[in-house]
Amino acid sequence: MLNENIKAIRKSKGLSQQELAVKVNVVRQTISKWEQGLSVPDSDLLIALSEALETPVSTLLGGNVVESEADAVKALSEKLEIINLQFARRKAMRRSAVHWLFIAVCVGILTVAAVLAVVNSPYLGWDYSAPETAVMGVAIHVFEWGFVRLAPLALIVALVGVFLTRKKA
Repeated sequence: MLNENIKAIRKSKGLSQQELAVKVNVVRQTISKWEQGLSVPDSDLLIALSEALETPVSTLLGGNVVESEADAVKALSEKLEIINLQFARRKAMRRSAVHWLFIAVCVGILTVAAVLAVVNSPYLGWDYSAPETAVMGVAIHVFEWGFVRLAPLALIVALVGVFLTRKKA
């Protein structure tokens, strides 16, 4: 009778044996032994058990307690709600990280464009006749040529990304 009541009330509260054991300050195996009827809690542990299960001692010692379906469903729905909240937080953090990445890409593109404008870029008027600087001039020329053609597309994509990942109020 006591063993069945402990098990039924624990399940109706949505607690595992381990969670109940932590509340009562015993090991999980002790709860298992109580539920199997292999041992019984002493008076101090019985009081602690009743407090942990929020049930009077008389109910634990009394007749059979039937686990109600509503309590089991309620406990399950509470656990699912917690899991859903965790998923929502992760999704919000990922969205925020992607949002700031797009903003960084926009700032980077605009910074490079500003630097090229400040140095009067039309391919920097590099002196290709000097062999020491010709290779560097060609490398910078290739970078500028690619940047001028690809940066506007990358900027548009990044701005669309910033718009799509913004926080919706």
